[in-house]
Amino acid sequence: MTTEERLYKLEGIVEGVMATLPGQVASLEQRMDLLRQELRAEIAALRQEMNGLRQEMEEKFNSLRQEVKAEINTALNRLMLYFTALAAGLALLTLFR
Repeated sequence: MTTEERLYKLEGIVEGVMATLPGQVASLEQRMDLLRQELRAEIAALRQEMNGLRQEMEEKFNSLRQEVKAEINTALNRLMLYFTALAAGLALLTLFR
């Protein structure tokens, strides 16, 4: 094969590549756009899920806080009763002395 034949063959290959390249680039751009759209949709879904989880955690936290407050109030009420009973006992001891 001569240099001219090789050059002619190479030109044919280059022309073939140049003819298919724009279509392949356009196809690649379309695939990238679809992937971007899918990624945006996934990110939006994840944000929505995270917001739901955050709200759920806030509700659980508030519920636990209310339970702890109720237990603390119960403990304080019992303590007040014990101190009242102790004061009444000491008052009786002082009275009968």
